[in-house]
Amino acid sequence: MNDEQSATSREEALLDEAQTAGLLGKAAIYTRLSGPGWLQGAITLGGGSLAGALYLGVLMGTEMMWLQPVAMILGVVMLSAISYVTLSTGERPFHTIKTRISPVLAWGWLIATMMANIVWCLPQFALGTAAVQQNLVPSLGNPGGKVIVAVAILCVASVVVWFYNSGSKGIKIFELILKGMVGIVVLSFFGVVLALSMKGAIDWGQIFAGFVPKLNFLFEPVPVLAEQIQQTGEAREWWTTKVAGTQKDVIIAAFATAVGINMTFLLPYSMLRKGWGVRQRGLAIFDLSIGLIVPFVLATGCVVIAAASQFHGKTDDVMKKVLAGDDSAKEVQAYFDYLDDRVQYANPNISDELLPAAREALPEADKKVAAMLVKRNNNALAGTLEPLVGDTIAQTVFGVGVLGMAVSTIIILMLINGFAFCELLNVPAEGTMHRIGSFIPAVGVLGPFVWGAAAPALAVPTSVIGGAMLPIAYVSFLLLMNSKSVLGDAMPTGSKRVVWNALMILGTVVSAFASAWGLYGKKMYGFPIGIVALVFLAVLLVIGFVSFLQKQAKAA
Repeated sequence: MNDEQSATSREEALLDEAQTAGLLGKAAIYTRLSGPGWLQGAITLGGGSLAGALYLGVLMGTEMMWLQPVAMILGVVMLSAISYVTLSTGERPFHTIKTRISPVLAWGWLIATMMANIVWCLPQFALGTAAVQQNLVPSLGNPGGKVIVAVAILCVASVVVWFYNSGSKGIKIFELILKGMVGIVVLSFFGVVLALSMKGAIDWGQIFAGFVPKLNFLFEPVPVLAEQIQQTGEAREWWTTKVAGTQKDVIIAAFATAVGINMTFLLPYSMLRKGWGVRQRGLAIFDLSIGLIVPFVLATGCVVIAAASQFHGKTDDVMKKVLAGDDSAKEVQAYFDYLDDRVQYANPNISDELLPAAREALPEADKKVAAMLVKRNNNALAGTLEPLVGDTIAQTVFGVGVLGMAVSTIIILMLINGFAFCELLNVPAEGTMHRIGSFIPAVGVLGPFVWGAAAPALAVPTSVIGGAMLPIAYVSFLLLMNSKSVLGDAMPTGSKRVVWNALMILGTVVSAFASAWGLYGKKMYGFPIGIVALVFLAVLLVIGFVSFLQKQAKAA
């Protein structure tokens, strides 16, 4: 018996044991067998999650603590459905969607995934490099150090991805490494919150209250900002609209980082690669819960709490840089941009030469609102925590957490691209071709050097296409879950079908609303790319639904 067969036999024996082990025993066995869910956790805990959670805390405090858990739970419902369809059929999802629904939807899903993998590797390398240079090893804070760190991150990611293609033992090692990385991320940010709590800097009553959804804050400023806006007099209406729009953007960003288009591609292929089938359907749902929901909610929740405690409704850190004349700081530039918009609201024809004086002459209330809206980054948060938790905890723990986020996400983006590349060529998702596909996103090593300039040209179209395709992927699997010709006897019936459909429809509707809300009004160099994407989304939905009905009729 070879290693692959031996591993399969051990897993089968453990699954048999789990059926009679009781609730806790079953959970322990399932935890031991888990894997693909942790890969999902590794990709979702990336730079996007950090930035989204950080600014969510800065802008809205703890009022929206419920947002990211709800987003993740809805995402896991859809991912559970994807796993159910995949494990029931044993087919590669790209092939299933292409043959059972529409080739257009299948190829759109594949292309959007590959675009996202390649583009989003760039900021992850930039984030990881910055974490080492700013938080962990400041002595490398020079151009030569940037090259060393970026190449080192690439080497680490490459070695880990290489393990994945070395058989069952390699996959096991790969999954253990990813579990360790996710654990480090969670523990790092949990440690910061624990330190803040011990210093009395956190109001836990207010935090728990934030888990109760308040939907009005989707459309209007949170209390701290609303109170300050009331003091701006004639500019109240303008600031209210401005803040509501900014809150909308940060809510969409925080929601979107829970489940992305490439996550829907990763899950089924990672499960098939492990040899999972019908028997692992229950394990798959448990795996997603413990490997994805728990780490994501803990890590992002801790970032929101830390950011809210240090920045929400506060202006001192921004004004200190303004008064110091640090015009190169991003916080200062953002502060001036808000004030310039405020001046131009009152005087649309003002010349650029007069803007600085008019900005300076604005009332103090306007300046405070502008400072409250400024984004902060992980380095700024680490700096403000130093007096509370000490330099070592603030810099080292934050640096380790951020580096873990970046490296784990790079690894998974590379892994996903290997699966997508193999589907592109219609070859098995393993061996040499999977490795070649995995190394395509390695171009992201240029991120620390080019991302700032490349972001407008790459990030906007990628986020638009990915945002449009996520609801399409959800609709595709919703249709497959209700297809007798695809699932056969495995298709849910009776109350199970009602529950599955209710949850999936809710997840799909919320995803479609979030995508439409985020895409509407989005422009690129003046071109209404968001509207075009919405029209494209509507056309794809119609094509997919009509094609599905036609194929179902032929199969009947």
